[in-house]
Amino acid sequence: MIDRKDSSKTSNDFPPVAVNPTQPYERIRELYLYEEPALLASIQRGDRKQATRIINLILVHIYAAGAERSELLKGLLLELVVMMSRAAVEAGAPQSEVLGLRYRHLTELAAITDDEQLSRWLREAVIRIFDAVERHRAVSVPQPVRKALELIRTNAGGTLTREHVARQAGISPRNLSELLKERTGRSFTELLREARIERACELLVKTEMTVAAIALESGFCDQSYFTHVFQTLKKTTPKQYRDAGRGQPSLRKA
Repeated sequence: MIDRKDSSKTSNDFPPVAVNPTQPYERIRELYLYEEPALLASIQRGDRKQATRIINLILVHIYAAGAERSELLKGLLLELVVMMSRAAVEAGAPQSEVLGLRYRHLTELAAITDDEQLSRWLREAVIRIFDAVERHRAVSVPQPVRKALELIRTNAGGTLTREHVARQAGISPRNLSELLKERTGRSFTELLREARIERACELLVKTEMTVAAIALESGFCDQSYFTHVFQTLKKTTPKQYRDAGRGQPSLRKA
């Protein structure tokens, strides 16, 4: 059994969340399954910031559950780390290295006795997984592709064109499109759209901005188009996503 500690020791940017005290772990698992696609995608594209946001949100729900900890919770978080490890292998990290990390994570998890250790373990596991992916990418991914992906992530909310990114990356727009498609399986437009939606997700959870304002801040021309793209990628509406991120009644679509 894991003893409860003061959850204020774990910093986060999220408000308190409501949980069903009779089924706290069901709530945590529901959130985990809801956020899993975005977490996998963040690992595959090397987006530490987005992965950290999701992990922080899961930790907030764990602390909100309160009461007793159990091996059930350990099992859930181990499942989460194993899933991230698979994503790292798919992103190019050496399988032998990832298997070694998996054994290390399992050994460490077995010795954990309190919440503070559990939080630190999960955060460190994420860092190790990203490090494994990035060591591979530093060797195998062409510099123009790394530069382009960085520009897309950091400037998603602004006016960003393929021509501008290609110029910054030092290649032609046509070559940029070919490299991005080859390395990520997605076009420039698809990658930019995904980055804008991830930015919108962060704003929905962390701010009180209206959906219309978030649409503009995330680089979309109007709210209706933003909502359409959001539903296509996230399988839910912006409002439902905001409610889910803040622990309101249901993560499932109405």
